[in-house]
Amino acid sequence: MNPQRMPANLFKQALRSGQTQIGLWMGLADPYAAELCAGSGFDWLLIDGEHAPNDLRTILATLQAVDAYSSHSVVRIPHGDAVLIKQVLEIGATTLLVPMVESAVQAHELVLAMRYPPQGRRGVGSGLARSSRWTRYPDYLREANEHICLLVQVESAEALARIEEIAAVDGVDGLFIGPADLAASMGHLGEPAHPQVRAEIEAAIARIARAGKAPGILCADEPLARRYLALGARFVAVGVDTTLLVRATSALAAAFKVTTGEAVAPHAGADY
Repeated sequence: MNPQRMPANLFKQALRSGQTQIGLWMGLADPYAAELCAGSGFDWLLIDGEHAPNDLRTILATLQAVDAYSSHSVVRIPHGDAVLIKQVLEIGATTLLVPMVESAVQAHELVLAMRYPPQGRRGVGSGLARSSRWTRYPDYLREANEHICLLVQVESAEALARIEEIAAVDGVDGLFIGPADLAASMGHLGEPAHPQVRAEIEAAIARIARAGKAPGILCADEPLARRYLALGARFVAVGVDTTLLVRATSALAAAFKVTTGEAVAPHAGADY
């Protein structure tokens, strides 16, 4: 057996150097579909475990499918549970996105869960884990802390009020703005592009950048996504696989149904 070094987290390095990373949100919860998307040229792909029907097994299979490509896998877990974080890291994820982070204390707890001692309290069981390639990365325990990337979601008015405190936590690499939940917390449920919400998002992007961390967001509205990029957002998901499929299939059906005189129900926009 030839010892190998743990590969560098190029996504984390890109964020640190201020490079823009364009991503795609994946909710189909299918490794075959994820592999198809992995060959499309996106810098990162978000494997959604919060609102999509992914579990450890499907996340594992998706990580394996995407690994052959240059797109970096980011895994969104459903909540910031230390045991779940350990499991997702063990199956090989190196970048996690954690929803509903409301305070610096909560962010610090996530950092501890993701790091081995003495910097954290992640449990040690790498000999059984894909993360170390079953000890084929002999220095995994000493290298892992540096390569792990933590992205936290700030998606309420209360969280946005604490951006500077959350961003100051050592070990937080990026702050991701969640437009849908932010809009809901501001009284604009289902309106992530509402002018008041947009104003808060734009201010938040600037505040995160000033705090020295990478701002991120999901925005499938192309002009608005380009505006957020111009304002300094550094990791931006510009589409969702489920939405792309719905729109393409609905448009194709409509193109033929209309010619036969059959009515086709209009397709509502996605709720982000």
